[in-house]
Amino acid sequence: MMSDETSRFDILFEPVRIGPVIAPNRFYQVPHCNGMGHRHPLAHAKMREVKAEGGWGVVCTEEVEIHPSSEFSPYIEGRLWDDGDIPALACMTEAVKRHGALAGIELAHTGLSAANLWSREIPLSPSGGPVRDYYPISTRAMDKADIADLRRWHRAAALRAKKAGFDIVYVYAGHDLGLPMHFLSRSLNSRTDEYGGSLENRARLLKELIEDTKDAVGDTCAVAVRLSIDQLLGPEGITAEGEGREVIALLAELPDLWDVCLASWSNDSMTARFAEEGFQEPYAQVVKALTSKPVVGVGRFTSPDAMVSQVRRGVLDLIGAARPSIADPFLPAKIREGRFDAIRECIGCNICVSGDTTLVPIRCTQNPTMGEEWRRGWHPERIPALGRTERVLILGAGPAGLEAARALAQRGCEVVLADAAAEAGGRAAKEARLPGLSTWKRVADHRLQAILPDPKVSLYLESRMEAEDVAGFDCDAVVVATGSTWRRDGMGRAARRGISGLERFALFTPDDVMAGRPPEGPVLVYDDDHYYMAGVLAELLAGRGLAVTYATPASVVSAFTDYTLEQAKIQARLIRLGVQVRCGVALADGRLGCVHGGPAAAVEAPNLLLVTARDPDDALYRALIALPDGRRLERIGDALAPGTIAAAVYSGHRLAREWDMPAEERFSFKRERVSLEGW
Repeated sequence: MMSDETSRFDILFEPVRIGPVIAPNRFYQVPHCNGMGHRHPLAHAKMREVKAEGGWGVVCTEEVEIHPSSEFSPYIEGRLWDDGDIPALACMTEAVKRHGALAGIELAHTGLSAANLWSREIPLSPSGGPVRDYYPISTRAMDKADIADLRRWHRAAALRAKKAGFDIVYVYAGHDLGLPMHFLSRSLNSRTDEYGGSLENRARLLKELIEDTKDAVGDTCAVAVRLSIDQLLGPEGITAEGEGREVIALLAELPDLWDVCLASWSNDSMTARFAEEGFQEPYAQVVKALTSKPVVGVGRFTSPDAMVSQVRRGVLDLIGAARPSIADPFLPAKIREGRFDAIRECIGCNICVSGDTTLVPIRCTQNPTMGEEWRRGWHPERIPALGRTERVLILGAGPAGLEAARALAQRGCEVVLADAAAEAGGRAAKEARLPGLSTWKRVADHRLQAILPDPKVSLYLESRMEAEDVAGFDCDAVVVATGSTWRRDGMGRAARRGISGLERFALFTPDDVMAGRPPEGPVLVYDDDHYYMAGVLAELLAGRGLAVTYATPASVVSAFTDYTLEQAKIQARLIRLGVQVRCGVALADGRLGCVHGGPAAAVEAPNLLLVTARDPDDALYRALIALPDGRRLERIGDALAPGTIAAAVYSGHRLAREWDMPAEERFSFKRERVSLEGW
């Protein structure tokens, strides 16, 4: 430790014994999905390695399938069906151990949560019935032979995990996904044999899997259990005050570590709109009070003081993290070194989750290098110096402009950053004032903390520049990052050429509301954007007492947020606030009609808030193109193509990374190709 200021965090760097192994510190990257899994093992290994390099004492996989009868397609998870899968996972353990961390693997049979679309095996469950999703597939009830097979498969997978080099082997009963959790559930388990009925019977399979795993690998590997102690369903489900507590009491000393989580995943990984940092503390306390074994839990921890508090008060032994380790793989190292202002704090947006749910490699709003460690060779803390000095003028201090300025300065450029607004941050700063989005401000804050002390960067606010101003400015290159503007004609996904009949309404867009010009009477919020904005604005206006109707051509509210695990919570919140919700309707000629046909009804609200699409604010860029001054001219972020804040940050970062790269090489990156051996 470097000083008295940092010495209070020494407790976070104490080693912790977990059965036969010792974690070098209390920073524990819990298992999390990443969209790489068995399909991209080299990318997966490198991503995990960077976290170990950054100081995480334990680095785990995502859930890893143990058998074709539990196959999670179309989602891309880990796989350990047979010995042929060992080398891919060994890539990760070797990479993680190079930096002194322990490697953990979450072995999983997901029962009725896996439809087995690829393997075409009949899914298994305690008592039969349909699979979880809307697939027209049913499970079959497991008989005693099936249970014996499951135990054998799990034991074999544990032995393979040991051979692959893992130090911690999980028995997974979490998130309503693990088959042992299905046996625990009264609603899913109606068996009348020794695996059904009483809680002791319903917990029998979990107990047997723990015992089997310890017998197989417990001599050198720690055995962890990830258990959902509460389903947040009240008396209808497992609760921390009821059967969740009883399960822990029953099995308290059997595993080497308890990993506390909630069910379902959308509850365990709630966004910042619905849960504060550390909200899971009461659940971890229940477990900690019942066992002498170490306990790890999560809470979207970004504050070192909050971490210390959890340990000192006996809530947790290990600080678990998925999303904070994604936002900043070097969070432990920065705490150890006292570089608190350098921490990239997770904003709780769950864009990382959307990678897994849309079947692509993980990404992060705060950390644009996440998922690019192997294929592009990007490191979250290091960028090669350019080897020359260039003076770059960046127009726009939003997410893209701020990240480009920060990264270009890190490469050695002299940067002048100008923005017409009185506050830096662009859309991130504006949206941070909306309900539930205050953490969005961290996008700007992190980058300002990096550039404001940097003598290579000059920031000028309230400094609008026109083309002639830029033409007379002394610089080697100009980067336009002027953002975007919400459209006022209703053009979106349903109406590609705009909406007719808008003259009947007093029109508003999100830009009006964020500028302090909201509607003042009954309002129709029309969502053809389908991300968070329309739902947030409907919440804001309803909270001010307005009569709000939310309408969308989609079948649900804020449809894209299904990928960020928020959709059901958003829709439920709007209904609780008294918002009239109308889904599957399109607006035309002042009327809302079903997108599938049928009569349309007139809109009675005099005010219309259009949340449909955005246009790039690229007029300055187009004016600069016409200036034949020979300087380099680039366009990034929403000024190039409106997207997410994560996309804007990535755009600014990519510009800096590829600043000295030939244009023809900018679309290339490494790919993991299927072997044709044996053809």
